[in-house]
Amino acid sequence: MDPAQMRTRCPHSPFAGTGWIPGWRLTFGGEDLGWEGALATLVEDPAGAVFVGLYDITQYDRISLDKWESADTGLYQTITLRVSTLESDVLAWTYVLDGYEGGLPSARYLGLIAEAAEKAGAPESYVSELRARPCRSIGGGPF
Repeated sequence: MDPAQMRTRCPHSPFAGTGWIPGWRLTFGGEDLGWEGALATLVEDPAGAVFVGLYDITQYDRISLDKWESADTGLYQTITLRVSTLESDVLAWTYVLDGYEGGLPSARYLGLIAEAAEKAGAPESYVSELRARPCRSIGGGPF
């Protein structure tokens, strides 16, 4: 998540570093749920790895973030995964879409994800791959 967005949504939860979730990949789904395109989620993939920012989320901020992410409505579920950092492996929870994989994100949404990864220090190749993904243009068609 974008650091400025996290400061707004979770003001009591400090940034705690970055890492990789091995054996998973970033994908999109839920295109039919009424947003401008598909929503980000993770799925298992033995060859995959997802770059993530880690935050020390307080209980108060967790409730707020669940509302922001619509996890309180069942749109997303939380799961705990192992994250590999430079120092060690840690357990962290993340949101996964409670729905099917498929669909294209909007160009705006995909751009926000790539910018957040870049700000968090993701490798240039990872950010480039994010920016090169297919997406929907502002008019709703494929980009």
